[in-house]
Amino acid sequence: MTLEVAVKAAAGAPDVLGDCPFCQRVLLTLEGKKVPYKLILINLSDKPKWFLEVNPEGKVPVVKFDDKWVSDSDVIVGILEEKFPEPALVTPSEFSSVGSKVFGAFVTFLKSKDPSDGSEQALLAELKALDEHLKAHGPYVAGEKVTAVDLALAPKLYHLDVALGHFKKWTVPADLTHLHKYKERTTLTHMLGKR
Repeated sequence: MTLEVAVKAAAGAPDVLGDCPFCQRVLLTLEGKKVPYKLILINLSDKPKWFLEVNPEGKVPVVKFDDKWVSDSDVIVGILEEKFPEPALVTPSEFSSVGSKVFGAFVTFLKSKDPSDGSEQALLAELKALDEHLKAHGPYVAGEKVTAVDLALAPKLYHLDVALGHFKKWTVPADLTHLHKYKERTTLTHMLGKR
């Protein structure tokens, strides 16, 4: 059974995968579970009529399960885990919230125009906490094997690097060595390398 997966196309390049971390999370989950899929790239500036008919909100990602299109990466990943239990990617509950505040702190810092508002320090605190967790439990969030939390976190860390590097000329401090090794290990290229 090959699933149909509609994801964001790159802006200005409709034949290239776009920069949506939620779409990338779903693709990484499909790859991790070795579920065959047909990739459908959606130009979000010019959404096809059929796409809006099956998905009136026009959001990505969406996956077709049993003739029904389902949106929301959390819901999609849950269905994938249920329908394709092997290999299991479930994150042990004690690790499921690790890194969960990084993306919010990143967005707050990215939008900040006030260098003294504490947003950079809040992001650094979240990244340091993640680095310490990886030092104690790594190489992945839950230990030796990739789980769902890694598949959700990896694209967000990539976007953090790109956006903050571009808009703020900011990089993750070099002394967060466990985090840097984790980011290398979980790059999209590394994780999707077999495609």
